[in-house]
Amino acid sequence: MLKGFSTPGSPLGPDYVRSPVRPPVDSPLRQTRFGLLPSILSADPTDLASALLEAEEGGADAIHVDVMDGHFVPNISFGPAVVKAVRARTRLPLDVHLMISEPGKYLDAFARSGGDTLCFHFEAGGDPIALAREVRALGRRPGLAVRPDTPFEKVEPILGEFDEVTVMTVMPGFSGQQFRSDVLPKMRKVREVLDRSGRDADLCVDGGVTVETIGYALRGGANLFVCGNSVYADGTSPQANLRTLRERLAQEAGVEVR
Repeated sequence: MLKGFSTPGSPLGPDYVRSPVRPPVDSPLRQTRFGLLPSILSADPTDLASALLEAEEGGADAIHVDVMDGHFVPNISFGPAVVKAVRARTRLPLDVHLMISEPGKYLDAFARSGGDTLCFHFEAGGDPIALAREVRALGRRPGLAVRPDTPFEKVEPILGEFDEVTVMTVMPGFSGQQFRSDVLPKMRKVREVLDRSGRDADLCVDGGVTVETIGYALRGGANLFVCGNSVYADGTSPQANLRTLRERLAQEAGVEVR
């Protein structure tokens, strides 16, 4: 699963795996790998270099980069130039979340900038299958992001095309929103489809992931967890926050999740 974050062109090499959470030996999840993905959208924008270093020191498994265009979502955030700068500052894989209209126009730019996973929104329009295959042709992992209000049935037929499916538990475009537990049934259905496909695909949860909610997301089937404000915005060191999240995840990982 997490192994897929590292493409042949990644600085980490094709076989890099970080397995931070080890469920108990007798747990049905013993072989599952989990990952914490700090979102630098919640970090101090004037000092992203420090935010990246803190994420690495805290044991992050990848860096989540939120790209917003002011059209698909109201806010504007990072573009290819920032992704390139982040790539130069960290050896961690980059999980690039494209909250943009017409993502097909920009896939090459974000691939060249160093994104490892390029995750575009189902709701952005276009042909998701064609876009996924274009991302794969660029040597990157295709990801599909799904808003809370998009029915599972709309995305079910295409889930097998993706290496990562991100189920949003907040509406895209703003950090600091509360975790929406009403999305968990959809998340479980996505997990079931990914498992039946036999592919080594990741289910990522994005939105409101905290020490209090990470267990719900785990039991919903997620194995990747985007964490923004819970890492960078509470006044505690990001390193300590990541350790706390990892400890809670390890505690929760001994239970059945699907």
